[in-house]
Amino acid sequence: MAKFIKIYNDNPNQQLVDEVVAVLKKGGLVIFPTDTIYGLGCDLKNNRALERLAMLKGVKLEKATFSFIFNNLSHLSDYVKQLDSPTFKILKRTLPGPYTFILPGSNTLPKVFKKKKTVGIRIPDNNIVRSIIETLGNPIVSTSIKDEDEVLEYITDPELIFEKWEKKVDIVIDGGYGDNYASTVVDLIDAPVIIREGKGRVDVF
Repeated sequence: MAKFIKIYNDNPNQQLVDEVVAVLKKGGLVIFPTDTIYGLGCDLKNNRALERLAMLKGVKLEKATFSFIFNNLSHLSDYVKQLDSPTFKILKRTLPGPYTFILPGSNTLPKVFKKKKTVGIRIPDNNIVRSIIETLGNPIVSTSIKDEDEVLEYITDPELIFEKWEKKVDIVIDGGYGDNYASTVVDLIDAPVIIREGKGRVDVF
């Protein structure tokens, strides 16, 4: 049975953040607010948790299209190949924000992601999830709780999210009402290509 924790975005309580991080480090799955739809994620460095996450989404881990969520751009080089200056400028201009950027994966990706040539990266404009990642010390691997075939009120209301997921995850964070628009997905491998238009503006590219 999951724990339901209220954390405020304007001033995340560090004690509660530490509690979430402790669960992540033990292989727990956590539902957390972002600047778009609530996310479901785990510690990037915990293989058992990654397997659980893939199983929950009904996909094979090596084929999963999970995003890596960072708290800022400083750790990006651990997971992404050297970026050219125009690409880096786009990231600096738009992040934190409601975008997922597809970038070339580096050779130092964790073993389970070694075959991936690209990675999707997110830096949400949300203090709760960024505080968790900062305390954890590495990215969270994440997927949205929204299923393609259902657009329901539950994806925005933390209490309804808890009702649906309480037996499947370890913590649901109530960070206030979420959005029901997903992030805008942009491929930055060559020139910017919009893969999915979501909450993030596309006229900035």
